[in-house]
Parts: sequence; structure tokens; C-alpha cells
Amino acid sequence: MYHYDAKTALEELQEDALLPHPVHLRDMILRARLPAELAVELNRDFQQYIARYGEIQTLAAAILDRLCTVERKT
Repeated sequence: MYHYDAKTALEELQEDALLPHPVHLRDMILRARLPAELAVELNRDFQQYIARYGEIQTLAAAILDRLCTVERKT
């Protein structure tokens, strides 16, 4: 159960993030028939999503990496 194992959580993060991958999200947006105003708004939100997605993955990986180096309580 990864909830209590940092190594497993780190492996899962590297294999598949829980958030939708930006490419898949972009494809969902592109395949939707959107009014122009909504398309612009979603594009702005998507740009923020891309930036934060990478930041969160990097931060989570750093935390998990540090947790992997310490001994667990028994």
C-alpha cells in the first residue's frame, strides 16, 4: 500500500501521476466543441496547469526521495 511506503509512492509517481497528464488534458480540450470565449479561458487555465503539474511532480519526488533515505518506525 503506497500510502505508507515512500519507495512505492515514488515509483508510482514516476510511472503514472494521479493527475491527468497534460497531453491527455490538452487532447480533451481540443476534441471539445467550445465557444471561443471558453476556449480562451480553458487555454489560460491549461497553461497554468502545465506549469504547476511539473512543479508538483518535482516537489513530490523530492519529498519522497528524502523519505526513502530515512528508517521507518516499527
